[in-house]
Amino acid sequence: MTTSFFFRFGQSARAAAVLGFAFLLAVMAHPQTDAAAARSSLDHGRILLVLPFDNRSGQPSLEWVREAAPEILSSRFQSAGFAPMSREDRLYALDHLGLPAGFHPSRATALKLAQTLDADSIIVGSFITDGTGIIAEAQVVDVPHLRMSSSVTSRGEMKDLIAIFDSLAWKLTRQLDPQSSVAEETFLAAGNGLRVDAFEQYIRGTAEPDHDERLRHLSQAVALNPTYSPAWSALGHEDYLGQQYEQAAAAFARVGPSDQSALEAGFYRGLSLLFSGDYSRAEQAFGAVARVLPLAEVVNNEGVAASRQGHDGTALFRQAVAADANTADYHFNLAVSLNRQGNKAEALNELAQCLKLRPTDSEAQSLEDEWKQPAGRTDPDVERIARNFDAVAFRQAAQMLDQVDEAHLTALPPEQRAQKLAAQAKDFLDKGLLLEAERLYETALASDDRVAAVHAGLAEVRERTGDTANARKEARTSLELMPSVEAYLVMGRLDLALGHRAEASYDVNQGLKIEPNNKALEDLRQQVEAQEKK
Repeated sequence: MTTSFFFRFGQSARAAAVLGFAFLLAVMAHPQTDAAAARSSLDHGRILLVLPFDNRSGQPSLEWVREAAPEILSSRFQSAGFAPMSREDRLYALDHLGLPAGFHPSRATALKLAQTLDADSIIVGSFITDGTGIIAEAQVVDVPHLRMSSSVTSRGEMKDLIAIFDSLAWKLTRQLDPQSSVAEETFLAAGNGLRVDAFEQYIRGTAEPDHDERLRHLSQAVALNPTYSPAWSALGHEDYLGQQYEQAAAAFARVGPSDQSALEAGFYRGLSLLFSGDYSRAEQAFGAVARVLPLAEVVNNEGVAASRQGHDGTALFRQAVAADANTADYHFNLAVSLNRQGNKAEALNELAQCLKLRPTDSEAQSLEDEWKQPAGRTDPDVERIARNFDAVAFRQAAQMLDQVDEAHLTALPPEQRAQKLAAQAKDFLDKGLLLEAERLYETALASDDRVAAVHAGLAEVRERTGDTANARKEARTSLELMPSVEAYLVMGRLDLALGHRAEASYDVNQGLKIEPNNKALEDLRQQVEAQEKK
């Protein structure tokens, strides 16, 4: 995929999740770890189910690491272009099997359900402790072929827990996709800045059965790490469920726009603002989501927020009906809006559609009876709010956008395709998403290795992950192909870090010849001059 790879499973996803994880021991009964089996197990799709790791440390205080493992691995796999099932999918599966969240499937259950699994691969693993250190081990289960890969391990100090699982994710990615060339340093950089104590509080806050305990842990998580979006999103959901709508809106607002849950957070922020009476900001929140994915529930709620301000939401309600003509509430809202605008005939038609879909809707029936009277009423603020976020629908829509984009890219000549991918990668790079950026740059490189922007981008990725040798190599390659500000900036920063002031000054001056007013180059020149004065 190009810009992002969302889940390709649709309405069957939850049924598949119900059956999927329980199959594990059937595979474990037939392990094949020779090289040929490992190679054949790689020929599969990209839907992954990461199971909680077994706690073999003998320490109950480390039970939270069981859930921490799939959280980190799934996040890295998604950034690497895979489609990992969420924790919610797994819990939904357990619930519909009537099993507790910590259930370990028996061999009999696994054998019975194996054939209906919809995941392409399962990641299983365990961890043990070694003094102050921790050792994590994992394997890839090839579902269609009932085969297991060889084990990969990662070890380190407990304080480096996130880096340990980042490294494990990189090793597993190489097994899942041998063509992947993203560096291990980039996987490790993805977890930089996240404190282990904050992450522990976040995991505990998502796993606790008690609402107040979840709130306590999540509040501690965001206090310890105020920029950690997943914790803000989880805290927002807890406040929303507790009907603390102003607090929920504030929490959802802290979720970064590049976070994987940004659209969901935007939707629930809109709901929180609606329920707290802040209709103007609610309309803005729904509008921001709709500009990315204009699904029916989003534009419907945007219309509700507009109507609550006395504005005409008819166009938005029409859009919701066009997107989903089988939901009675959207026809109801359009009918109310049309009637308010004096279009009674069309309003009655929409109300008839609502009643056709939901004949027992007493409110709609009452409105129809009254509107048919000569002086039918016009009620304010009766439009219905879509309260449920359909994450599967969002993923399906996002995937469709990806497929259209990928088809367009495939049709381009190699050089143009590489340039397009480089532009998409630069957007990720500017947002600090190094893993996603490097993946696209590497894809662009495979398409055409003579595009300067690709090497310049890779140079900056390498620089940010601390691989200075390859950063310099990529920057030089980029400059040989076509001089650019981006490549000269990388070279200048690298030279200055080594104390090579003359070389750094040369890099800056060459860059300024290309773009005389570039602020980054001016800032770098001031740094060079400051070092010369020392």
